[in-house]
Amino acid sequence: MANSRLFILFLWVSLKLYSQEDSSWQTKPTLELTGFVDAFYVYDFNKPTGMTRQDFFFNHNRHNDFSVNLALMKLVVKHEKYRANLALQAGAYVTDNYAAEPNALKNIHEANVGLSISKKNKLWIDLGVLPSYLGFESAVSTENYTLTRSLIAENSPYYLSGAKVTYKPNEKWEIAGLVMNGWQRLQRC
Repeated sequence: MANSRLFILFLWVSLKLYSQEDSSWQTKPTLELTGFVDAFYVYDFNKPTGMTRQDFFFNHNRHNDFSVNLALMKLVVKHEKYRANLALQAGAYVTDNYAAEPNALKNIHEANVGLSISKKNKLWIDLGVLPSYLGFESAVSTENYTLTRSLIAENSPYYLSGAKVTYKPNEKWEIAGLVMNGWQRLQRC
């Protein structure tokens, strides 16, 4: 009995959402394509025995080797009622930080879609692989405040997978609630 009530509630909500006439859906979205490459060479005078300098770092950790830390291509779709991001990645960072993920998922840096669920676009729901709101740094070095990486940032998540509801009442405030799959996890734990 409870399941039929839930089904009727979802049916009513979906009919209510799609019955609104809104001309903003007729506007065309903007597309943005960006690329980024972070290459490096490090020589560690402590001369580690292998190619990896420190196992607890996920960025710029190769010894005596020219390497690409992160190569990234990102496609962004923006509309006043919906949005989407798809960023694919490769490099030493991906090899080290995504070691526990299946090979098919390792190259996903960001993959999410969002939908405005309010008339004035103040309330959004986003689903997928999202950039992390935790920590001070990003895997993309140009987004960091300092040139060097910190140990605390290496142990904070660069990405989260799940759902996010965002409410932005004005330009100064943004409130978000998240239901995540885990810490630095793409697949279910």
